[in-house]
Amino acid sequence: MFVPLILAGVALASLALALWQWVECRLFPLHERKRDYSFAPPITVLKPLKGADDQTESCLRSWFEQDYRGEVQLLFGVHTADDHAAAVVGKLLAEFPKVDARLIVCGERLGANAKVSTLVQLERLARNDLLVISDADVRAPKDLLAELAAHSADARAGLLNPLYRVLARPNFAGRWEGVSVNADFWTSVLQSRRIEPTRFALGAVMCVRRLDVGRIGGIAALLDYLADDFELGRRAAESVGIVELLPVVVDCCHGRENWGQVWRRQLRWARTIRACRPVAYGLSIVSNTTLWALACFISAPCTWTGVLAAVCLAARLATAFDNERRLVQSAAHLPWFWMPLVKDLLAAVQWALAFAGNTVEWRGQRYRIVRGGKIEPA
Repeated sequence: MFVPLILAGVALASLALALWQWVECRLFPLHERKRDYSFAPPITVLKPLKGADDQTESCLRSWFEQDYRGEVQLLFGVHTADDHAAAVVGKLLAEFPKVDARLIVCGERLGANAKVSTLVQLERLARNDLLVISDADVRAPKDLLAELAAHSADARAGLLNPLYRVLARPNFAGRWEGVSVNADFWTSVLQSRRIEPTRFALGAVMCVRRLDVGRIGGIAALLDYLADDFELGRRAAESVGIVELLPVVVDCCHGRENWGQVWRRQLRWARTIRACRPVAYGLSIVSNTTLWALACFISAPCTWTGVLAAVCLAARLATAFDNERRLVQSAAHLPWFWMPLVKDLLAAVQWALAFAGNTVEWRGQRYRIVRGGKIEPA
């Protein structure tokens, strides 16, 4: 009877954590806007690209269509001129001739992280002090740059981060990743912010002053790190100022992918987080409500363990659904209401695999994670 009691205690703790995350979700002013856009300094957007899919054009187009009264410089970087993304950018350059945008072939390989290598070469051409660094698969709302500029007026801000959501495709792999990001990830970020000041960044979109980047060693200091966004945020929090999480939300639009592609990306993220925050990631298994509720019931199938499991699983489903509904502003995921339970069980497998190896696959290449979160070709 001792083991079921222990598992029941962990299950209740995981339930409390899930409810706490839901409360943080409800308290955060999600989707609110600044409204006062009078402060509009010149901005340079750095977009490292590699490859293209059926979502690339719409994502990049959103940066050409920004409703911003200040000067905007768009710099797109590819490693080779024959990269498929180059053709997409070329089409948009012809469509928007009045936009200050350039496609740069960044042929130098300056470090293990190819994305950061491209960013270093783009930064050399940046004219403006306020830098926005964004992933290729991000589709931005029309007022994103205006929102970033308005928040940057606060001199205390060292790095600005909008939240992001995954526009999941209606298949198993897409919905699994959708729950992982849209229901759980952003709420866990809010929860960690309640415990301590944010000391990492979300890489979808990062806004930082160029002068502040220089104070932390420049973008080149991130060349050998797998989680360049985490490292930039950590250094910004320690040396420059606060890392501020903004209520504005951007879309991450993945192209058509199979289960294996999604699984490898999720495993890469898991091993990345484990490398950056090993203790916190190790303890994160406690928050897996489904795992502990089912383990408690299986260890001693009886009335009280069944009731406990039912309460935990029902609360998990309800809070996950509401978290995702608030972020994506839709209830279209209702037919997949059961997916959080599957996601939790798969997350337990990935949690174990995160500690079972040090290799990841990223942008078609395999890397080995070494001490301090740095990477080297595997």
